[in-house]
Amino acid sequence: MLKLLTTQRYSVFTAVLVLTIMCLIGSVWVSWMIVPFLFLAVLSALGIHDVRQNHHAVTKNYPLIGHIRFLFEKIRPEIRQYLIEGDKDEQPFNREQRSLVYQRAKGAEDKRPFGTQEQVYEAGYTWLTHSVIPVHFDDYDFRVTIGGPDCKQPYDASLYNISAMSFGALSANAISALNRGAKIGNFAHDTGEGGVSRYHREGGGDLIYEVGSGYFGCRNEDGSFSPDKFTVQAASEQIKMIEVKLSQGAKPGHGGMLPAAKITPEIAEARGVPMGQDCVSPPAHSAFSNPIEFCEFLGQLRTLSDGKPVGFKLCIGHRREFMCMVKAMIKTGIVPDFIVVDGTEGGTGAAPLEFANHVGMPMVEGLSFVHNTLRGAGLRDQIRIGAAGKLVSAFDIARAMSLGADWCNSARGYMFSIGCIQAQACHTNHCPVGVATQDPQRQKALNVDDKSQRVARFHANTLKALGEMAGAAGLNDPRGFLPYHFMTRKSDGQMTEGQEANPYLPTGFLLDQDGGDYGYRSRWDRADANSFAAVPLD
Repeated sequence: MLKLLTTQRYSVFTAVLVLTIMCLIGSVWVSWMIVPFLFLAVLSALGIHDVRQNHHAVTKNYPLIGHIRFLFEKIRPEIRQYLIEGDKDEQPFNREQRSLVYQRAKGAEDKRPFGTQEQVYEAGYTWLTHSVIPVHFDDYDFRVTIGGPDCKQPYDASLYNISAMSFGALSANAISALNRGAKIGNFAHDTGEGGVSRYHREGGGDLIYEVGSGYFGCRNEDGSFSPDKFTVQAASEQIKMIEVKLSQGAKPGHGGMLPAAKITPEIAEARGVPMGQDCVSPPAHSAFSNPIEFCEFLGQLRTLSDGKPVGFKLCIGHRREFMCMVKAMIKTGIVPDFIVVDGTEGGTGAAPLEFANHVGMPMVEGLSFVHNTLRGAGLRDQIRIGAAGKLVSAFDIARAMSLGADWCNSARGYMFSIGCIQAQACHTNHCPVGVATQDPQRQKALNVDDKSQRVARFHANTLKALGEMAGAAGLNDPRGFLPYHFMTRKSDGQMTEGQEANPYLPTGFLLDQDGGDYGYRSRWDRADANSFAAVPLD
C-alpha cells in the first residue's frame, strides 16, 4: 500500500491523508482546526472507499480525482461536451455511440426525450424506412452459419461478435473480461494477431484465431509459418474459426513492432517469441506471394484445422488485387468460408496518423465492393461476409447487413463496455481504466467479473435493439435488410434510396463478357490469378 501511495496517480489521495492527520494533530492545540479535519476526513474516507471498491476502474486507479469525471457527467450535455469531449474536429470518435454502449452495458435506460439527436435536414443524414405492419420478436439470438462446401466443422456465429484486439495491446484483465462475456452471451471473440493467451483460454468463450504476418502462436524461430504448431493451436475445441489477417482498418499495409522492453513472459508465451528481442509483425506475409499461393495457404489451414471455417480479413486497397484473389479462388477451386471487410474508420489502438486518416477504403464502400465482386464472380452464395469498422449501434449493424454483411464485429463497442473512456493513452501504458496497459497495478482496477457481465449485457441489448429495428422494417430476420430499407439526404436536399447508392449487381456479370460493366469490368479484365503485380490505371 505504501508503494501505491507514492505513485503519481495516488498523489492527491496521499496529500489528503497527510493533511487529515496534520489537522487532527493541530486540533489538539487549535480548536477551529477540527472543521478542516472533518472535511478532510470525509475525503479520506471516500478515497479509501475508492481504493477498495471494484466497480469503477477510474476511481480505483485515481482515488478522489477520478470523481471529477462523474461530476462532469451530471452537467448538462452542452457543457459536458465542451469540458470533457472537446471540439468535434479534435475528437474523431462518436460520443453518442460511447454513451449508448455505457447504458446498454450497465443495463440502464437508453431512451431519450425531445426527439432525434441527429441533424435530420443536413446532407448525409441516413434513416431506416419502417413498415405499418411491424413484426414482433420473442427470441433475439440471431445467428448465421459459417462454413462452405469444404468445411467439416461449420460454426453458428452470433450476428455481433468481438473484433480483433490482441493480448499485449489489451491487458490480461481486459482480455479475460471480454472472453468471459463472450462465454456468457454465447458469441465469438477474435484473438487479434497476438496469439491465443492463457486469458483467452481461461475465459472459455468461443475464439476466432487470427493468423497475422507474424504467425504468432504458430511460427518457427525465424518467424516463418509452422504447420505443426498451427495444427496444435487449431485443435483446441475453443477455436471455432481461423482468420488470416491481410490488413486492418487502423493501419492497412503497415507492419508493427513490439519493443523487447514491453514483452512480458505472458506475451512471449502467447506469441511464441523469445524474451529480450523485439517482436516484429512484417507488413506482408511470407507464406505466400501471389493469389494462387494465397488460396493454397487457406486450403492448407483448412486441412490442418480439420475442416474448421477458414477465411481472411482485409481493408480494401487496390480493388484489382482483391479481384486477383477472387480469380484465384475460381482457378484453384479453393474458396474461403468467410471474408471480413474492415473499414479504414475502424481501429481501436494506436496507428500512424497518416495511415489512420488517409489509407484504406471506408467500410461502406469496401463492403459493397466485396459483396458485388463475389456476386459478379458467382461465389457470393459460398462465402459469408463479416463487416467491421466503427459498428457500435444496432443501426450500424442493420446498415452493414443491408450492404451485404452476414454478421458484424466490433472492437470499439466492446472496449467501451469494459470501461474504456477514450483517454487515448493506449500506446503509453498509462490507460487510466486498465484496458490498454500491461501495468499490473493499473489493470487490477478492471474488475473481470463485473465487466464480463457488462460485455454480455451490451451484446444482448444491442441484438435486442437490432431485432426491434428489423421488426419495425417489417422483417422476420435482421439478415433480410436490403439497401432499399435505407434512405439518405443528399447535399441538394433531395433523398436518395440505398439501392441507388449501393445497388446489388447481377449474379455472374463478371463471368459474362456481355454482363455489363458497372465500373468493375476494366479492373476484372486486368486482374491476374497468378500475380498481385501492379498494373497501370488501377
